[in-house]
Amino acid sequence: MPQHEAVKFLLVDDIDANLAALEALLRQDGLEMLRAKSGPEALELLLMHDVALALLDVQMPGMDGFELAEIMRATERTRRVPIIFLTAVATDERRRFRGYEAGAVDYLCKPLDSQLLRNKAAVFFELAAQRQALARQRDTLQQTAEQLGKALAQLQAHGDNSPLGIVEFDAEFKITAWSNGAERMFGWRQAEVAGRELKSLGWMHADDLERFAASFSDVLNGRQSRTVEPCRAYCKDGSVLQCEWYSSALRDAEGRLISINAQILDVTERKRAEETQQLLIGELNHRVKNTLASVQAIASQTLRHSGNPAEFAANFTGRIQSLARAHSLLSSRTWRGASLADVIQDQCESGTIDPARFAASGPEVQLSPQGALHIALIVHELGTNANKYGALSTPAGRIAVSWQVEDGLLHLRWEERGGPPVKAPSKRGFGTTLIERSVRAEGGSAHIAYGADGIAWDITMALPSPTAESERWSAAPVSTPAPSRAPAAPRGGNRLDGLRLLVIEDEPLVALQLANALEDAGADVVGPTGTAKEALQLIATQPLDGALLDGNLHGSPVDEIAAQLTRRNVPFLFVSGYGKDGLPRAFGNAPVLGKPFSDAQLIEAVGRLTVRAGQVVLLRR
Repeated sequence: MPQHEAVKFLLVDDIDANLAALEALLRQDGLEMLRAKSGPEALELLLMHDVALALLDVQMPGMDGFELAEIMRATERTRRVPIIFLTAVATDERRRFRGYEAGAVDYLCKPLDSQLLRNKAAVFFELAAQRQALARQRDTLQQTAEQLGKALAQLQAHGDNSPLGIVEFDAEFKITAWSNGAERMFGWRQAEVAGRELKSLGWMHADDLERFAASFSDVLNGRQSRTVEPCRAYCKDGSVLQCEWYSSALRDAEGRLISINAQILDVTERKRAEETQQLLIGELNHRVKNTLASVQAIASQTLRHSGNPAEFAANFTGRIQSLARAHSLLSSRTWRGASLADVIQDQCESGTIDPARFAASGPEVQLSPQGALHIALIVHELGTNANKYGALSTPAGRIAVSWQVEDGLLHLRWEERGGPPVKAPSKRGFGTTLIERSVRAEGGSAHIAYGADGIAWDITMALPSPTAESERWSAAPVSTPAPSRAPAAPRGGNRLDGLRLLVIEDEPLVALQLANALEDAGADVVGPTGTAKEALQLIATQPLDGALLDGNLHGSPVDEIAAQLTRRNVPFLFVSGYGKDGLPRAFGNAPVLGKPFSDAQLIEAVGRLTVRAGQVVLLRR
């Protein structure tokens, strides 16, 4: 029904004057009067309009008022229309009874009492107006309910399709609603969790439940409108998700708590990505600092063995270029390692070795990133020496490199022929030391033989494998008391006279730099060693005043080494490219010497370590 539709009365009389009189008598705002001069005309109007009251003349030609009323009562559409009979014919009780029997609510005789008729008609007008108002309210409520239902259905659909798990609780933290998103996220169906208390369900991690309750108390007390908390939650299968809970409280107009809503976001993958990012940043920082420390060591050692600036510049530049080429090769393979053949070929292309006088053969061998760097420097040193003093210093000289793999070990042979006669040098050069220490850092050995027309190197290195890696972390040997050692004699300045120091470093260039600097300061260096197994053996068997420990060895942690040093009361400091976060947490108070470092910084850091009455003491200057 339209909102402003008028109330309608049907006036039926065969005399126009009577119709006009009735209309004038009953006229008021909001009332529309329909006029009919016969029964058939009245029936036609009743089919088209909803009528609140019918005023029927009894005496009409053709179909009289009684007959019209009987037809109205027999028709479903008009059965409940109130009827008032109007008649000017003298009447008796029989005719009045017939009128009521036909369904009339009243039977009035003309001349009419106008006030009485108006009063009676007003009652039906008000009833119709109220019915219309109720109908409008009903339609409005129905429309509102449909809109609300549609909105709730949309909200439910969005909630079910949302990546969030939406959960509602009552004031006692019993679950009252559990979205499809929550079911997908945690595995439980709503029927399994409905009515369960948050504490008894065992859903939220116990360590986070107390913090969540404390934080949400501010919401319950009205101090804040919502809270965001990181919480760990268990899935039905027992797995744990890292989640963020966005929680809020819904209250009524009087401030009473209606429900608690938690929208839960699974951030497990994001947390893993953040941890991976931090790990990569730390690893990049470590790698850059290690590289800088290696460059620093190359510069220092090259300077030690150079006779003049020109010789230093040539040797230093060649070694840095060799290191740079190896870095480029590893970067192109995202630092997953490199082929031995590719490393050798790359160094040949640097111009150090004439490819026409060089032959290489052997199976496919994959090197670790650190192993590739070491091989690159070794090949550079061997090629440089061959150009200066060996086979490539004469036109007929040739170099042959071959390798094979047995039991996880790489056996590489570098053989020079056709060069000048050679003999063992009177003193060891940096190149020889670099080769031997690089190979030793990879768990191998290097031996040189001097022949009539050239040299031959036999190099053995351990190849990367899970078995080899696990062997590095085999259990430490049974600890026996180290030989007693008298306290070091007092020393002046930053000198380290009389100190016996263990150097544990897997980068041979850095290890060499550490050893030389310590020995120059008067210390007795044990090692250096680049493997955990050898380090643990040295700690167990050697008297030590202190130790310098790399942050990791070949990518493996050094916790056990640090623990063994601590158990034997050997003071130590970390020498690492990692920050504090990248070092063993149990030893967070140990001093750290960051790479790269100067000799002065090294001596100063070591000078702070001493053994006093079997306790590790950090001396202050």
